[in-house]
Amino acid sequence: MSTDKQTAHGIDLETLEGFAEHAADDPEAVQFGLGASATYEGTAAHSLARVDSYELGGETIARETREYTIPYGAWKEVLDAGGWVGGTDRLEPIEAALSALAACINVGITINAAASGVDIDHLETRVRTDFDPAVLFSLEGLDEADSVFENLTAEVEIDGEDLDQDLIDEWARRAPVYTFVSHAQDVDMTINGPAKVAGEDSLVSADE
Repeated sequence: MSTDKQTAHGIDLETLEGFAEHAADDPEAVQFGLGASATYEGTAAHSLARVDSYELGGETIARETREYTIPYGAWKEVLDAGGWVGGTDRLEPIEAALSALAACINVGITINAAASGVDIDHLETRVRTDFDPAVLFSLEGLDEADSVFENLTAEVEIDGEDLDQDLIDEWARRAPVYTFVSHAQDVDMTINGPAKVAGEDSLVSADE
């Protein structure tokens, strides 16, 4: 934490206040368009994910310095038990989602702490869940999807002076990823397969 009263949590408070006023006056200017992609690598459960450009206020922002790649996979012991040949540990997508939730809860807390003049000496968020893979392996139908995850918890460990636990809880729940995982989200799924080829019986002979 800087001793400069104009900065807190690494943020220039005057600039933050101006940004908040701008967002209040022109909400469309601070709307985001976010995305990611993942390409299958030829081994079941292995994909190379990419995150690069994003949209802000309708403008696409792209630069090489924010082109990120993440090799996703699973747990070696599970791969070995399931018959994968030469299984190795990789970051598993569920774990990535949990780490994103933990990090984003920290985002919600620290941004609001900075805006509210609250000092934080230590902050660590731990999340965990119980996962049942039955639906993934088609052992259960999609109607059982609600049972895939149970006991999702988030534990926030925070130190500082004059901290209001109810306020910290509110700030944590303002985290975008918390909203993403705790409220129903509709996924508009589109499947783009190879172009259909007309059958031979529908083709007209060149001699006709």
